[in-house]
Amino acid sequence: MVRLGTGIGWRPEIADAVERMPGIDWVEVVAENTCPGHLPASLVRLRERGVTVVPHGVGLGLGGAERPDEGRLAALAERAGVLGSPLVTEHIAFVRAGGPLTATPRLEAGHLLPVPRTRDSLDVLCANVRIAQGALPVPLAVENIAALIAWPGEEMTEGQFLYELADRTGVRLLVDVANLYTNQVNRGEDPAKALDELPLEAIAYVHVAGGFERDGVWHDSHAHPVPRPVLDILTDLASRVSPPGVLLERDENFPEPAVLELELDAIGTALRDGERRAVKRELIRLGQDARAGRGARSAVAVAPARHRVALTAPLSPAPAPAAPADPRREGADVAVAVVGETTRQRLGLAQAALLSALVAGTPVPEGFDRVRIGVQARALAAKRAGVVAKVAPELPVLLGDGYRPAFLAYAQARPMRGGYRQDALDFVEQVLLDGTPAEGRTRRELRTWWLDRSGPAPRSGSRLARAARVGRALIRRRPPGRTRPLSAPWARLTPKLPGQ
Repeated sequence: MVRLGTGIGWRPEIADAVERMPGIDWVEVVAENTCPGHLPASLVRLRERGVTVVPHGVGLGLGGAERPDEGRLAALAERAGVLGSPLVTEHIAFVRAGGPLTATPRLEAGHLLPVPRTRDSLDVLCANVRIAQGALPVPLAVENIAALIAWPGEEMTEGQFLYELADRTGVRLLVDVANLYTNQVNRGEDPAKALDELPLEAIAYVHVAGGFERDGVWHDSHAHPVPRPVLDILTDLASRVSPPGVLLERDENFPEPAVLELELDAIGTALRDGERRAVKRELIRLGQDARAGRGARSAVAVAPARHRVALTAPLSPAPAPAAPADPRREGADVAVAVVGETTRQRLGLAQAALLSALVAGTPVPEGFDRVRIGVQARALAAKRAGVVAKVAPELPVLLGDGYRPAFLAYAQARPMRGGYRQDALDFVEQVLLDGTPAEGRTRRELRTWWLDRSGPAPRSGSRLARAARVGRALIRRRPPGRTRPLSAPWARLTPKLPGQ
């Protein structure tokens, strides 16, 4: 595995600062926000300087019940090729549910949701990872996610689940220590126990990010400073293994470059503290061996094989040890890429029921914490409102303080369909039909905005009917001398999806 070094998440808002930052060995880009034919000039310059660029996917949904979408896989593969990346990464999550597999409406989460840690879920995930590995030109690494909710009836801990995934597929792991901390606060899971159970030799790199706590729930925002507990988990990890790479994630509320550099320095300090802890532990063991008459060796010689890479020249990581025999897994490896439709359907129905409760207001499935489901539903709606505001920045300007409450009211029982651009159109249509909060000039401007992006010649009868319905609810005649909103053309707007 490639030694990546110290990195930062590349975002357009901090592109210039990233180019000037000292000690940046590599960057990570959100794959869905990267156009292979029109790479930003900043990324091109970084690549020309020899800075590694890794595409990080957020929309594949490897943990979903359906097989990975061929088009999304092809797009991820294309980005890896154009960027010359040594690997690509995705998440252990589902992002959509429903559809033909379950004969239920297709739903989009707009965010990463946790998969149940069950045998069915693991079998499907392993099969989907195998499919993805076969379609990608470079190795794949998958990331543990942060969770606000827990599935009832789980059969494995997170460490056990990830261990079996890596053992059965050979996939690499992207360990997010901030997500381990999130799961500690929200689900009472011990990060040290997770690290004890993980196949550390399979780590491709590590994410570090910030968040905030509200009403006893930790939100992995990627918009706040990295807290001390997250750095402590990084130190613990670094005392066990030398990660090939460590990356700082920041997606919003970007501070001054000097503040980001201080956070990178803190990450470096945490890594060095972990290395010193490993050496100290081995020196103590060395002294114990000497007193017991077992001879003396150097600290490097007695360091654990998996950590020795931090003390000597880079070595290739050792393969993960074989998992204990489990009679429930008989034949599982043979069928890892071919999972029965019944298994996929069972998982699909469970995920569709949960997602419907989160985004469509249907009853909460049995066994889930209703309070936490409410917290997660509000978080999804807030995330959705934020991304739509970035996809269509005119809307918060036109609606002012009324934008957010209006969008949250709209999103309560109206699931997203067709992505964030379509969500923006649907939201404006609903605002115009409801008549509030848009009145007068604001209403006319919203009407013009909607018509500009919905037409002018709808291709289907359904779109024509929708346009007519909205038109009847609006002012009959388009205002003379209208001009387009001041933003870039709609077709050029790129959604800023969350990277977990």
